[in-house]
Amino acid sequence: QVQLVESGGGLVQAGGSLRLSCAASGRTFSSYAMGWFRQAPGKEREFVAAITRSGVSTNYADSVKGRFTISRANAKNTVYLQMNSLKPEDTAVYHCAASGSSWSRVDSWGQGTQVTVSS
Repeated sequence: QVQLVESGGGLVQAGGSLRLSCAASGRTFSSYAMGWFRQAPGKEREFVAAITRSGVSTNYADSVKGRFTISRANAKNTVYLQMNSLKPEDTAVYHCAASGSSWSRVDSWGQGTQVTVSS
């Protein structure tokens, strides 16, 4: 199983940008589809974005389309989430995740990084 560690969260004003990183351990990173999920206080965890093993295909939640970009660097065992035009409703703990099959079964979760967007 791959182990995941997120970084890059913080406090930013509305309209600003942040770039999250997720570093994976192990030599099998390229065999996993990678995704970002988030959980706001009092709310259920929700899907944000995902990227296939090769990085050719991506998928986004409607709420972040056009503002967030997911990418990966398999040579660095890292997946990124570039977040632009941030809104207060983007405030949440962001987790990266790895799946070897489908997103109905997540193989690994990171511990999360806090993103806070002030109005």
